Amino acid sequence: MKRKTAVKKNAIIALTLVLTIFWLFPYLYVVSCSFKPGQEVIAIPPAFFPKTLSVENFLGLFSRMDAWSYLVNSLSVALVSTCLALLLGALAAYAISRSGSNLSVALVVLVLCLKMIPTSSIAVPIYELICDLGLYDTRVALIIVYAAVNMPFVMWTMLSFYKGIPATLDEAAYVDGASSFQTFWRVVLPICTPGLATAFIFTLFLAWNDFLLALLLTSTSAKTFTVGLAGFLSAYNLDLGPMCAGAFLFSFPVMVISLAAQKYIVQGMTAGAVKD
Repeated sequence: MKRKTAVKKNAIIALTLVLTIFWLFPYLYVVSCSFKPGQEVIAIPPAFFPKTLSVENFLGLFSRMDAWSYLVNSLSVALVSTCLALLLGALAAYAISRSGSNLSVALVVLVLCLKMIPTSSIAVPIYELICDLGLYDTRVALIIVYAAVNMPFVMWTMLSFYKGIPATLDEAAYVDGASSFQTFWRVVLPICTPGLATAFIFTLFLAWNDFLLALLLTSTSAKTFTVGLAGFLSAYNLDLGPMCAGAFLFSFPVMVISLAAQKYIVQGMTAGAVKD
């Protein structure tokens, strides 16, 4: 029995490694192409490993686009909108979970419906609204839109955590003289730290990787890195080398954050799953 168990365990590990390599292969190929000379990137037949290491693609990337400015725009917009969505979404989810009325069920269903709406279906109304407000091509527009679009995800994530916290904690805080906001901030929120970490990380990635809304709402000054990187693709030209370098530069911080925060993501997801 022990031998069969060990063989089964090793087979599962081997299968997991194969699937992981298969899943990571496109990204690893992009990383490899980032350090190839331009001729090797478009060579036929293609080679996975570069024959000579080169930073030609990175130099071409920074010479043809204001990469640092676009990265700053992406980072600032993603961080501020995520914090705003996290604050407002956590407050709204707490109010819904503690309302105790029949209306809370309808609000939960509404949150789920908002979460199901594809962004592409509301992109044009958002564009018209931002233009009417005079916020086109500004970071403020992206911050407001990203916070509004991602807030239902934060609310849906936090609702499961609030349900696992007994209402007696709130009542005890009220007896001690705490207000509703003080109860939320000092009692409930510290208990939901795993949920906040999970919502923060996923919301940050959603804002960081967005392309459609950034393409519609920006032109020059507030352009994000995803939109700037698309400038290497046109109807008559496809410069794969700088595009691969830009994709690697843009995705590498996300990979590092994902690996560093993996424990908190798993902890938050499992905690939200078992609490009811």
